Amino acid sequence: MSLTDVRIRKEKPAAKPFKLSDERGLYLLINPNGSKLWRYQYRFLGKQKLLSIGAYPDIGLGEARRIRDEARTIVAGGGDPSAEKQVAKRAALEVETNTFKAISDEYIAKLVREGRSPITVHKVTWLLDMACSGVSGSGGFGGAAIKQVTASQVLTTLRLVEARGTHETAKRLQSTIGAVFRYAVATARADNDPTYALKGALTRPVVTHRPAVTDKVALGGLLRAIDGFNGQSTTVAALKLLALLAPRPGELRFATWDEFNLETSEWTI
Repeated sequence: MSLTDVRIRKEKPAAKPFKLSDERGLYLLINPNGSKLWRYQYRFLGKQKLLSIGAYPDIGLGEARRIRDEARTIVAGGGDPSAEKQVAKRAALEVETNTFKAISDEYIAKLVREGRSPITVHKVTWLLDMACSGVSGSGGFGGAAIKQVTASQVLTTLRLVEARGTHETAKRLQSTIGAVFRYAVATARADNDPTYALKGALTRPVVTHRPAVTDKVALGGLLRAIDGFNGQSTTVAALKLLALLAPRPGELRFATWDEFNLETSEWTI
Protein backbone atom coordinates (compact mmCIF):
# COMPACT_ATOMS: atom_id res chain seq x y z
CA MET A 1 0.00 0.00 0.00
CA SER A 2 1.43 3.37 -1.02
CA LEU A 3 2.27 5.94 1.63
CA THR A 4 0.52 9.27 2.09
CA ASP A 5 1.74 12.45 3.77
CA VAL A 6 -1.03 12.16 6.33
CA ARG A 7 0.06 8.68 7.40
CA ILE A 8 3.71 9.71 7.54
CA ARG A 9 2.96 12.73 9.74
CA LYS A 10 0.80 10.67 12.12
CA GLU A 11 3.26 7.78 12.49
CA LYS A 12 4.93 7.78 15.92
CA PRO A 13 8.34 6.29 16.78
CA ALA A 14 8.59 2.97 18.61
CA ALA A 15 11.16 1.35 20.87
CA LYS A 16 12.88 -0.13 17.82
CA PRO A 17 13.38 1.20 14.27
CA PHE A 18 10.71 0.14 11.78
CA LYS A 19 9.91 0.68 8.10
CA LEU A 20 6.95 2.18 6.26
CA SER A 21 7.02 0.77 2.74
CA ASP A 22 5.90 2.85 -0.22
CA GLU A 23 6.40 1.16 -3.60
CA ARG A 24 9.15 0.06 -6.00
CA GLY A 25 11.75 -0.30 -3.27
CA LEU A 26 11.14 3.04 -1.54
CA TYR A 27 10.52 3.03 2.21
CA LEU A 28 10.70 5.35 5.20
CA LEU A 29 12.81 4.27 8.18
CA ILE A 30 11.45 5.60 11.49
CA ASN A 31 13.95 5.59 14.36
CA PRO A 32 13.25 5.63 18.12
CA ASN A 33 14.54 9.22 18.30
CA GLY A 34 11.76 10.29 15.92
CA SER A 35 13.89 10.79 12.77
CA LYS A 36 12.28 9.64 9.52
CA LEU A 37 14.74 8.69 6.77
CA TRP A 38 14.03 7.80 3.16
CA ARG A 39 15.72 4.72 1.73
CA TYR A 40 15.62 3.08 -1.68
CA GLN A 41 16.33 -0.67 -1.79
CA TYR A 42 17.60 -2.17 -5.05
CA ARG A 43 19.77 -4.95 -6.45
CA PHE A 44 23.04 -4.36 -8.28
CA LEU A 45 25.21 -7.17 -9.64
CA GLY A 46 23.15 -9.65 -7.66
CA LYS A 47 23.61 -7.85 -4.34
CA GLN A 48 21.03 -6.04 -2.22
CA LYS A 49 21.95 -2.37 -1.82
CA LEU A 50 20.51 0.75 -0.20
CA LEU A 51 20.48 4.36 -1.38
CA SER A 52 20.05 7.02 1.31
CA ILE A 53 17.76 9.72 -0.05
CA GLY A 54 17.36 12.08 2.91
CA ALA A 55 15.17 12.96 5.87
CA TYR A 56 11.46 13.65 6.01
CA PRO A 57 10.04 16.35 5.98
CA ASP A 58 13.08 18.05 4.33
CA ILE A 59 12.43 15.69 1.46
CA GLY A 60 8.72 15.14 0.94
CA LEU A 61 7.01 12.07 -0.41
CA GLY A 62 6.83 13.37 -3.97
CA GLU A 63 10.51 14.36 -4.04
CA ALA A 64 11.54 11.00 -2.56
CA ARG A 65 9.64 9.18 -5.31
CA ARG A 66 11.26 11.34 -7.98
CA ILE A 67 14.75 10.52 -6.65
CA ARG A 68 13.80 6.83 -6.46
CA ASP A 69 12.66 6.89 -10.10
CA GLU A 70 15.95 8.49 -11.16
CA ALA A 71 17.83 5.77 -9.26
CA ARG A 72 15.71 3.06 -10.93
CA THR A 73 16.66 4.51 -14.32
CA ILE A 74 20.35 4.32 -13.39
CA VAL A 75 19.98 0.68 -12.28
CA ALA A 76 18.12 -0.17 -15.49
CA GLY A 77 21.03 1.29 -17.44
CA GLY A 78 23.55 -0.91 -15.62
CA GLY A 79 24.73 1.68 -13.12
CA ASP A 80 24.90 1.85 -9.34
CA PRO A 81 23.07 4.94 -7.95
CA SER A 82 24.92 4.75 -4.62
CA ALA A 83 28.30 4.79 -6.36
CA GLU A 84 27.22 7.66 -8.60
CA LYS A 85 26.03 9.59 -5.55
CA GLN A 86 29.47 9.21 -3.95
CA VAL A 87 31.19 10.36 -7.14
CA ALA A 88 28.94 13.43 -7.26
CA LYS A 89 29.62 14.10 -3.57
CA ARG A 90 33.39 13.93 -4.09
CA ALA A 91 33.11 16.20 -7.13
CA ALA A 92 31.13 18.74 -5.12
CA LEU A 93 33.71 18.59 -2.32
CA GLU A 94 36.50 19.11 -4.85
CA VAL A 95 34.73 22.18 -6.23
CA GLU A 96 34.33 23.56 -2.70
CA THR A 97 37.93 23.01 -1.62
CA ASN A 98 39.76 23.70 -4.91
CA THR A 99 38.64 27.27 -5.41
CA PHE A 100 40.94 29.78 -7.06
CA LYS A 101 41.32 31.52 -3.68
CA ALA A 102 42.30 28.32 -1.88
CA ILE A 103 44.92 27.44 -4.47
CA SER A 104 46.16 31.04 -4.53
CA ASP A 105 46.78 30.77 -0.79
CA GLU A 106 48.67 27.50 -1.36
CA TYR A 107 50.78 29.15 -4.05
CA ILE A 108 51.65 32.07 -1.76
CA ALA A 109 52.59 29.63 1.02
CA LYS A 110 54.86 27.84 -1.47
CA LEU A 111 56.64 31.12 -2.25
CA VAL A 112 57.22 31.66 1.47
CA ARG A 113 58.66 28.12 1.84
CA GLU A 114 60.97 28.79 -1.10
CA GLY A 115 62.42 31.80 0.72
CA ARG A 116 61.03 34.53 -1.52
CA SER A 117 61.49 37.99 -0.06
CA PRO A 118 58.67 39.49 2.01
CA ILE A 119 58.34 42.25 -0.61
CA THR A 120 57.81 39.71 -3.39
CA VAL A 121 55.27 37.77 -1.32
CA HIS A 122 53.46 41.01 -0.48
CA LYS A 123 53.24 42.01 -4.16
CA VAL A 124 51.94 38.59 -5.21
CA THR A 125 49.38 38.64 -2.39
CA TRP A 126 48.24 42.12 -3.42
CA LEU A 127 47.81 41.05 -7.05
CA LEU A 128 45.96 37.85 -6.20
CA ASP A 129 43.63 39.75 -3.87
CA MET A 130 42.50 41.68 -6.95
CA ALA A 131 41.91 38.44 -8.84
CA CYS A 132 39.95 36.91 -5.95
CA SER A 133 37.94 39.92 -4.79
CA GLY A 134 37.81 41.90 -8.01
CA VAL A 135 38.27 45.61 -8.60
CA SER A 136 35.83 48.02 -6.94
CA GLY A 137 33.71 45.06 -5.88
CA SER A 138 33.37 43.39 -9.28
CA GLY A 139 35.22 40.94 -11.48
CA GLY A 140 36.61 38.65 -8.78
CA PHE A 141 36.57 34.87 -9.15
CA GLY A 142 38.22 33.69 -5.92
CA GLY A 143 35.21 31.64 -4.84
CA ALA A 144 34.92 29.77 -8.14
CA ALA A 145 36.30 26.26 -8.59
CA ILE A 146 39.60 26.69 -10.40
CA LYS A 147 38.56 24.25 -13.13
CA GLN A 148 35.54 26.42 -13.87
CA VAL A 149 37.39 29.75 -14.20
CA THR A 150 37.40 30.78 -17.84
CA ALA A 151 39.62 33.05 -19.90
CA SER A 152 36.65 35.41 -20.20
CA GLN A 153 36.39 35.76 -16.41
CA VAL A 154 40.10 36.45 -16.10
CA LEU A 155 39.93 39.01 -18.91
CA THR A 156 37.05 40.83 -17.19
CA THR A 157 39.20 41.39 -14.10
CA LEU A 158 42.21 42.40 -16.17
CA ARG A 159 40.12 44.91 -18.13
CA LEU A 160 38.94 46.52 -14.88
CA VAL A 161 42.56 47.00 -13.81
CA GLU A 162 43.52 48.21 -17.27
CA ALA A 163 40.65 50.75 -17.27
CA ARG A 164 42.41 52.55 -14.43
CA GLY A 165 45.33 53.23 -16.75
CA THR A 166 47.59 50.85 -14.80
CA HIS A 167 48.71 48.78 -17.79
CA GLU A 168 51.83 47.42 -16.10
CA THR A 169 49.77 46.20 -13.12
CA ALA A 170 47.30 44.48 -15.46
CA LYS A 171 50.17 42.73 -17.21
CA ARG A 172 51.70 41.56 -13.93
CA LEU A 173 48.29 40.42 -12.68
CA GLN A 174 47.84 38.29 -15.80
CA SER A 175 51.26 36.72 -15.25
CA THR A 176 50.56 36.04 -11.56
CA ILE A 177 47.15 34.50 -12.26
CA GLY A 178 48.85 32.28 -14.84
CA ALA A 179 51.40 31.18 -12.25
CA VAL A 180 48.58 30.04 -9.94
CA PHE A 181 46.94 28.09 -12.76
CA ARG A 182 50.23 26.40 -13.71
CA TYR A 183 50.70 25.45 -10.05
CA ALA A 184 47.16 24.00 -10.05
CA VAL A 185 47.93 22.02 -13.24
CA ALA A 186 51.15 20.69 -11.68
CA THR A 187 49.22 19.55 -8.59
CA ALA A 188 46.40 17.93 -10.62
CA ARG A 189 43.70 20.47 -9.68
CA ALA A 190 43.34 22.12 -13.10
CA ASP A 191 43.62 21.03 -16.72
CA ASN A 192 44.99 24.18 -18.32
CA ASP A 193 46.01 27.80 -17.88
CA PRO A 194 43.39 30.09 -19.46
CA THR A 195 45.75 33.06 -19.44
CA TYR A 196 47.56 31.55 -22.46
CA ALA A 197 44.48 32.38 -24.54
CA LEU A 198 44.79 36.05 -23.51
CA LYS A 199 48.17 36.67 -25.07
CA GLY A 200 48.05 40.03 -26.80
CA ALA A 201 44.68 40.99 -25.30
CA LEU A 202 46.01 43.70 -22.99
CA THR A 203 47.46 47.09 -23.85
CA ARG A 204 51.24 46.85 -23.92
CA PRO A 205 52.74 49.05 -21.18
CA VAL A 206 54.94 51.91 -22.42
CA VAL A 207 58.37 51.50 -20.88
CA THR A 208 59.84 54.75 -19.59
CA HIS A 209 63.57 54.46 -19.02
CA ARG A 210 64.79 56.36 -16.01
CA PRO A 211 67.68 58.78 -16.55
CA ALA A 212 71.09 57.40 -15.66
CA VAL A 213 74.54 58.90 -15.24
CA THR A 214 76.76 57.25 -17.85
CA ASP A 215 79.54 59.85 -18.14
CA LYS A 216 82.62 59.33 -15.95
CA VAL A 217 83.00 63.01 -15.17
CA ALA A 218 79.34 63.33 -14.25
CA LEU A 219 79.60 60.22 -12.06
CA GLY A 220 82.52 61.77 -10.22
CA GLY A 221 80.47 64.89 -9.68
CA LEU A 222 77.63 62.80 -8.28
CA LEU A 223 79.92 61.02 -5.83
CA ARG A 224 81.45 64.31 -4.69
CA ALA A 225 77.95 65.70 -4.17
CA ILE A 226 77.09 62.69 -2.03
CA ASP A 227 80.27 63.21 0.02
CA GLY A 228 79.26 66.80 0.60
CA PHE A 229 75.70 65.96 1.64
CA ASN A 230 74.97 67.20 5.16
CA GLY A 231 72.08 64.82 5.88
CA GLN A 232 72.05 61.72 8.03
CA SER A 233 75.09 59.44 7.77
CA THR A 234 72.84 56.48 6.96
CA THR A 235 71.43 58.40 3.99
CA VAL A 236 74.95 59.17 2.75
CA ALA A 237 75.92 55.49 3.04
CA ALA A 238 72.74 54.45 1.22
CA LEU A 239 73.35 56.91 -1.63
CA LYS A 240 76.90 55.63 -2.05
CA LEU A 241 75.77 52.01 -2.13
CA LEU A 242 73.06 52.88 -4.62
CA ALA A 243 75.54 54.64 -6.91
CA LEU A 244 78.29 52.02 -6.68
CA LEU A 245 76.32 48.74 -6.59
CA ALA A 246 73.01 49.69 -8.30
CA PRO A 247 70.71 47.59 -6.09
CA ARG A 248 66.97 47.96 -6.34
CA PRO A 249 65.68 50.78 -4.11
CA GLY A 250 63.57 48.31 -2.10
CA GLU A 251 66.56 46.03 -1.52
CA LEU A 252 68.51 49.01 -0.21
CA ARG A 253 65.73 50.42 1.98
CA PHE A 254 64.94 47.10 3.63
CA ALA A 255 68.52 45.83 3.99
CA THR A 256 69.46 44.42 7.40
CA TRP A 257 72.85 44.21 9.09
CA ASP A 258 73.00 40.42 8.79
CA GLU A 259 73.19 40.82 4.99
CA PHE A 260 76.58 42.58 5.24
CA ASN A 261 79.99 40.98 5.77
CA LEU A 262 82.33 43.92 6.42
CA GLU A 263 85.41 41.68 6.62
CA THR A 264 84.98 40.45 3.04
CA SER A 265 83.22 43.61 1.81
CA GLU A 266 80.23 41.59 0.64
CA TRP A 267 76.53 42.39 0.69
CA THR A 268 74.36 39.30 0.21
CA ILE A 269 70.74 40.16 -0.60
